[in-house]
Amino acid sequence: MGVDMSNNNPPTSRTKDFFASPALSLSLAGIFRDGTAAAAAAAANVEVEEGDEGSGGGGGRREEMVEISSENSGPASRSDEDFDGEGDGEDEGDGDGNKKKKRKKYHRHTAEQIREMEALFKESPHPDEKQRQQLSKKLGLAPRQVKFWFQNRRTQIKAIQERHENSLLKSEMEKLREENKSLRETIKKACCPNCGFATTSRDSSAATEEQQLKIENARLKAEIEKLRAAVGKYPPGASPTSSSCSAGTDQENRSSLDFYTGIFGLEKPRIMEIVNQAMEELQKMATAKDPLWVRSVETGREILNYDEYRKEFSIDSSSSGRPEASRETGMVFVDLPRLVQSFMDVNQWKEMFPCLISKAATVDVITNGEGPNKNGAVQLMFAELQMLTPMVPTREVYFIRYCKQLSADQWAIVDVSVDKVEENIDASLIKCRKRPSGCIIEDKANGHCKVIWVEHLECQKSIVPTMYRSIVNSGMAFGARHWIATLQQQCERLVFFMATNVPTKDSSGVATLAGRKSILKLAQRMTWSFCRALGASSYNSWTKVTSKMGEDIRVASRKNLNDPGEPSGVILCAVSSVWLPVSHHSLFDFLRDESRRNEWDIMSNGGPTQSIANLAKGQDRGNAVTIQTIKPKENSMWVLQDTSTNSYESTVVYAPVDFTGMQSVMTGCDSSSIAVLPSGFSILPDGIESRPQVISSQQEEKSAEGGSLLTIAFQILTSTSPTAKPTMESVESVNTLISCTLKNIKTSLQCEDG
Repeated sequence: MGVDMSNNNPPTSRTKDFFASPALSLSLAGIFRDGTAAAAAAAANVEVEEGDEGSGGGGGRREEMVEISSENSGPASRSDEDFDGEGDGEDEGDGDGNKKKKRKKYHRHTAEQIREMEALFKESPHPDEKQRQQLSKKLGLAPRQVKFWFQNRRTQIKAIQERHENSLLKSEMEKLREENKSLRETIKKACCPNCGFATTSRDSSAATEEQQLKIENARLKAEIEKLRAAVGKYPPGASPTSSSCSAGTDQENRSSLDFYTGIFGLEKPRIMEIVNQAMEELQKMATAKDPLWVRSVETGREILNYDEYRKEFSIDSSSSGRPEASRETGMVFVDLPRLVQSFMDVNQWKEMFPCLISKAATVDVITNGEGPNKNGAVQLMFAELQMLTPMVPTREVYFIRYCKQLSADQWAIVDVSVDKVEENIDASLIKCRKRPSGCIIEDKANGHCKVIWVEHLECQKSIVPTMYRSIVNSGMAFGARHWIATLQQQCERLVFFMATNVPTKDSSGVATLAGRKSILKLAQRMTWSFCRALGASSYNSWTKVTSKMGEDIRVASRKNLNDPGEPSGVILCAVSSVWLPVSHHSLFDFLRDESRRNEWDIMSNGGPTQSIANLAKGQDRGNAVTIQTIKPKENSMWVLQDTSTNSYESTVVYAPVDFTGMQSVMTGCDSSSIAVLPSGFSILPDGIESRPQVISSQQEEKSAEGGSLLTIAFQILTSTSPTAKPTMESVESVNTLISCTLKNIKTSLQCEDG
């Protein structure tokens, strides 16, 4: 029922990632569950549209509404199967001839039935007849009951999503008003108070700025009109605040994201008390040693002694979530003020961790803080955490972030989830909570910072594929080591980007500094796009298919209407994850080696590959951006490749690029208009760290030769028309591409039996 709006916003918009997503986070949308009337009306509409039984297709719409429930949103759930043959005797004896309404029987689904249906709904919101029959037999329900439960659940999701989208529209309109106000003030300042005309010194710049602001305002207004019409909640030109449900009340006109003035039941003093307690716990967790933290002899990682933790912090042991705790220390090459700012600005925070964060939003600002570094700032945030594979479910978490200066050269950032927030959200969608987590940042000499990172989560059990269980259950996937490794890599990339004295060996093939920066910026945008397209985020609606060779492949499609950073039209993405009995370092070196590219790349058709430019973006030789020319038998093509590696994860991302456009980028021209459609690989260790076969006092490097988790992704443009739909031929083509590439990789690495 949703509308695909994944590329409605140009890349210049700061709200692109949250305003134009194809399926906004259902957990974030759960804030708007207060509008039950709207949800009920939407549910009735869905029944008419889908033409299900009992939908009132004969001209009238059924007045009675089936209550919608999920595993945690309420125990009662009525099924239309129970509406038949009820209360016939009540119609007799009515002197006026008016029939009384039939009383409805209630069928309460058990918690187990709801859990089973929720699990199938997450996998397949539109089950076919066979799936409904199987589920009904398993749960002891009639197929009709299962059918209507799924219909009502879809209706609930649609209603919640629409309310959230409309709230975002309202927020965007407020931004437009602020921009218009700023525009008027700018023009006023640029005019002479006597004659009213622009002053000569600022005439040209003010006129240019005014024109740009007018164009931007017009574009944003057009986008809002498009989205409003697409959502269908309001006709073009109507105000989002004029909902028939609101009736113009002051309560409805308040911000739905308000946090501490009544909606969530927490006042500001109570919030400050919570974050101060969390800050104290974080400092103890960051500095404590044995017995709170015990270092593993086998892996060298620190393990939290949870019994000692409960005793130290008086924690209730009745929590239903599975705890994950980790601590890691590292040095990062960045100055302290800039690092603190990147944590408090949600867009910078998301850009700093593109492989970990698929969505992020500042829901509400409780306290702005003091000074440029926002000392004392408190804000409610939302994040969707992902792995670079669609096979592992994302983790959605709400938390309060608190920034505090501890001393002249030490700052702390603490995150903690608050119960009152989650009670107001659809509980079936909240799978993860944060115990006091965050980092202590200490300023060191020469622009370095020491970071102690503590990550402490409580997560409900979720279905994870067998090959990912070790790395997820050990806490490595979302733990402190992953955050620190990514932070170090991104800061190092920034240093190489800003450097002006780059050695020739680290910048071959590009003559100017401007050209180097332009290429690095394009490569970074390409990798961000790859990370966004790869995960299990609600941005992507994955369909599971099986190739002829037996690989488990997930396929998703999206439409690009006006983003110049990608080709316009319908884009098809196919992803597959496999385990290979090869170390992740060896696999990464093989895939990034241009001399061996023709061993796996079908597009090269066996032709040689030559490097035109090689730009380092880190101390490790694996962190580099290259421009390669591939010479198949017919004609040559250029490929932009971005390779990254750290102690946790490695990626190889590449995309064919336009020859003429790439030459202009190499000279230093703006790269924002270069369309790239990235494909590539994500490589992880499988999490099975081998034990040493002998005990020795000699230090040996920890090995992880158990194998690698390889995720391969291809994206192709199936049609330049945004109204077209993916064809079976295009799905078959991309499946064949993945199957053949995997076969070539296994053959080259001699692991066909893996």
